[in-house]
Amino acid sequence: MIQRIKEEVAHWHADIIAWRRYLHAHPELSYQEHGTGRYVVERLRAIGIDVRPGVAGTGAIGVVRGEGPGGGCVCLRADIDALPIHERNTCDYRSLNEGVMHACGHDAHTAMVLGAGGILHALCKEWGGTVLLLFQPGEEKIPGGATLVLKEDALRDPRPSVIIGQHCTPELESGKLGFRAGPFLASSDELYVTVKGKGGHAAQPDKLIDPILIAARLRLALKDEFEALHPGKPKVLAFGRFIAEGATNVVPDEVKLSGTLRAFDEDMRMELHTWLPQRAQDICAQYGGSCDFQVLKGYPVLLSDPALTARVRAAAEALVGPENVVDMALRMGSEDFAFYTHVMPGCFFRLGTGVPGEPARGLHTPTFDIDEDALRTGAAMMAWGAVSELGGGR
Repeated sequence: MIQRIKEEVAHWHADIIAWRRYLHAHPELSYQEHGTGRYVVERLRAIGIDVRPGVAGTGAIGVVRGEGPGGGCVCLRADIDALPIHERNTCDYRSLNEGVMHACGHDAHTAMVLGAGGILHALCKEWGGTVLLLFQPGEEKIPGGATLVLKEDALRDPRPSVIIGQHCTPELESGKLGFRAGPFLASSDELYVTVKGKGGHAAQPDKLIDPILIAARLRLALKDEFEALHPGKPKVLAFGRFIAEGATNVVPDEVKLSGTLRAFDEDMRMELHTWLPQRAQDICAQYGGSCDFQVLKGYPVLLSDPALTARVRAAAEALVGPENVVDMALRMGSEDFAFYTHVMPGCFFRLGTGVPGEPARGLHTPTFDIDEDALRTGAAMMAWGAVSELGGGR
């Protein structure tokens, strides 16, 4: 069966590249993927795969049915949204939508699951069961399109017993696959803080309650106290936005900060959701100010089910060789695929997409791109992972 999949992926490789390049040139932001959704539906129907459009608004599900040995249902998930980034690449397929870019590889994820669908459809007499091809919108933006898919109970008729996803990883050499069982990616929550004081003329500091000074003290105090909590447990508290709308001689009444909270322990995460606003209020009060501290709950910890991950990893070693399968460390990045892993066994693996001989083109950067040979590996792995899990094609 592996040989048959490799033959099919060779047949589909040019199409997968073309699909990925079209999607790269026509990126759409989270929950605005109307053209992307239509394109996916058209491609699925052209292959001959049954389609359920309009999933979570702009997404779709393709349904591939096997006619051979095996049984059950597996879901293969791809995300379809892009990022608000101005692309700096000069390739022929660079973004035509100024200020929007597929800088996280979702164009590749979508093309590879389309390719996996083509492979599975072509070989349908050699495996049994059902594979749901989930093309999910809104991965990059809270509440996460996965929550909408689950809320509308889109994964049904039949209901999958497991879900498999992958992610482009430029730090890994093209063709390699990376796995980690258990907690893999961090939870991710957004923090919005307004520090309030009393503004006025900068030349009269005795009449002010300076919110800029309070916000700076707050940030430093939270950093030290946060790091002392739960020693040995990886976590991150970071603020990337600090806005004080004053002037050279004007101190504003308030300062706004925005940041992120990340962790690998759900109980600790919930504790921090309470501790941070309370501690921030106490610190601001010490200096005569106050604050509003909002925690916008985001994505949970991504859990790669150990048993499922072991099976998918074994399938990967059979497909690409043990020398091309590597262990991955914990990553502070987050993914809304995590929501699925809290309601069913999930396996999330990393696909090496690094261009040989070139420095890694980092995710979420204006120059991100991939080695398109990796599309062959990713499409084959998704197809073979599904067939292996269904117990067919031995």
